[in-house]
Amino acid sequence: MDYRHLGRSGLIISEIAYGNWLTHGSQVEEDAATACVRAALDAGITTFDTADVYAQTRAESVLGRALKGERREGLEILTKVFWPTGPGHNDRGLSRKHIMESVEGSLRRLQTDHIDVYQAHRFDRFTPLEETMEAFADVVHSGKAHYIGVSEWTADQIRRGHALARELRIQLVSNQPQYSALWRVIEADVVPACEELGIGQVVFSPIAQGVLTGKYQPGQQPPAGSRATDDKGGSNMIGRWMRDEVLTQVQQLTPLAAEAGLSLAQLAVAWVLQNPNVSAAIVGASRPEQVTENVKAAGVKLDGDLLARIDAVLEPVAETDPLKTNAITPDRRP
Repeated sequence: MDYRHLGRSGLIISEIAYGNWLTHGSQVEEDAATACVRAALDAGITTFDTADVYAQTRAESVLGRALKGERREGLEILTKVFWPTGPGHNDRGLSRKHIMESVEGSLRRLQTDHIDVYQAHRFDRFTPLEETMEAFADVVHSGKAHYIGVSEWTADQIRRGHALARELRIQLVSNQPQYSALWRVIEADVVPACEELGIGQVVFSPIAQGVLTGKYQPGQQPPAGSRATDDKGGSNMIGRWMRDEVLTQVQQLTPLAAEAGLSLAQLAVAWVLQNPNVSAAIVGASRPEQVTENVKAAGVKLDGDLLARIDAVLEPVAETDPLKTNAITPDRRP
């Protein structure tokens, strides 16, 4: 495993992080989830990403139990707040009330006294940004989190949040966007802004929900039990790539991956890690061997010629428009 600084902060994280969205507490039984976490630790992964909303808060609890007994100082635990975690009208968003109550719930479920990076899971357009950042500042100053981050914020939102964080004497160190060789929308505006501000990307879905593994074949039905067939497993997100045009282009990456001595999945993870603004790529798993395989992308250097050929293959189908974003905020007005 290789390790990188998170942006320009002093915090060092594993360049491959383990995430439990769509798996722990939902798709995967707890014994299997724990085995995946053990495989991640054995592979040198020290950075674990979750969120209070995953599996209706169960994912945090599963991760907390899986990491129990590990040396806390040797881990970097990231979690998030924003999406609904209860039935009440204040059980969501980035109000002071929800942030202060949610951080206590996350700490309890994760069985820890602090979170390394506490992240705003989306931007809340119904709460003043000043209120949100002041609440985050109180969380940090109380010792319940060391740093703050955001997820799927626009470049302008990140700039505004960073300016307030500096005024409040806290460090906004990360953004967590979707990023892959098929989904490059952060490259136009978000990455340049973050490079300027010293914010690192901790990216999710580097293998595009499994499409970049090559297991989905053009003209064929998705394999039974795959994410594309599971309405609880992100099939709504993967649908944008389940077109023969895209799947055919992905198959053309096979000889390029073989040339690099990598599987298609390893090539996809290595590809995002070539971006100098990416501090870590988040991988998930339903089986320990998936973790073991994915971590082989750590430390891989892809030469310029190979990167150019990957671009030539995927350019016709890669999403690059900054207006196409996952930054969806539900209308929660009373």
